[in-house]
Amino acid sequence: MIHMTIDRRELADFLRRSRERVRPQDAGLTVGPRRRTPGLRREEVAQLAGMSADYYIRLEQARGPQPSPQMLSALARALRLGDDARDRLHLLAGHRPPAARVAGDQVGAGLLHLLDALPGTPAQVLSDLGDVLAQNEMARNLLGGVCTVSEHGRNVVWRWFADPSARDAYPAGEHEQYSRLHLADLRAAVGRRSWDPAATRLVERLREASAEFTALWKLHEVAVRRHSRMRVIHPVVGPVDLDCQVLLAPEGDQRLLLLTPPPGTDTADRLNLLRVVGTEQFTQPG
Repeated sequence: MIHMTIDRRELADFLRRSRERVRPQDAGLTVGPRRRTPGLRREEVAQLAGMSADYYIRLEQARGPQPSPQMLSALARALRLGDDARDRLHLLAGHRPPAARVAGDQVGAGLLHLLDALPGTPAQVLSDLGDVLAQNEMARNLLGGVCTVSEHGRNVVWRWFADPSARDAYPAGEHEQYSRLHLADLRAAVGRRSWDPAATRLVERLREASAEFTALWKLHEVAVRRHSRMRVIHPVVGPVDLDCQVLLAPEGDQRLLLLTPPPGTDTADRLNLLRVVGTEQFTQPG
C-alpha cells in the first residue's frame, strides 16, 4: 500500500484556478450586473458541493483538513472537472483516484481501422483483463480466432492457466515466463479496476481452476505488459519469433497488441508464407 499525503498548497491553487474557469451560467447560476469575480465565488462552489463555505474557504487557504473521497467527488462535480482533472484533485488531496471508466467490449472505430490497415502484421485488440476483442486476418492466421467465444473462453489468461492444450504452441522452457507475464499484467488491471465484478469473477475462477495461478498470485507481482519477445510454434510455417508491442488506449482498459518481426530473424518470410497458406486450426493461449 502506497502512503499518500495531502499537498495543501497545490490543492488550494488547483481549487482556486479550477473555480475561476467555471462560468456561473454553466453551473446553473444567475449572473448579476455587479459580478466581478471571474468564474464562481467560493460560497457558490461550497453550495454546489454541499459543504459549508467556511470548510471550502479553508481548503483554498491551504489550512483545511484532508477532504474525504466523497467530498472530493462533490467538488469535482461542482467545478465541472473532467476525468483527468478529477484524478489530479484526488491525488493532490492524498487519495487514490476513483476507478477509471472502462470502454468495455466495444472496440472503437479507430482501432478497428488500424487493424485492417496492417494486412502484413498480426495485430489484435485486448481488454486489460485479457479478453480478445478483435483481430486482423494475420492474427487469426497465426493465433486462431477466439473473438466469438463467450465469457472467459476468449480470455488469454484463462486459457493459459485452465486449458493445458493452450500452451502447446509455445516452447516448454518459456511457459513459466509467460505465466508470470500474464499474471503480473492481470494483477495491474485488477488493481486499476478496484472491486470491478468482472475482474473479481475472473480471478476467483482462475484460483479455483489452477494451483499454479494461485501460487503465483500470492507473489503480488505487478507489471503492465508493454513489450516482450515471444516464440509461436505454428503447425504450418514452424517457429515464429515475434516482438510484442502493446499500445494502450487512453481509457486504459483496451490495448492494441502488435506482433512484428525482430531484426535478424526469418520471421518476415514466415509471416509472408502464412499470408499465402491462410487460416489453419490453431489454439490461442495469449
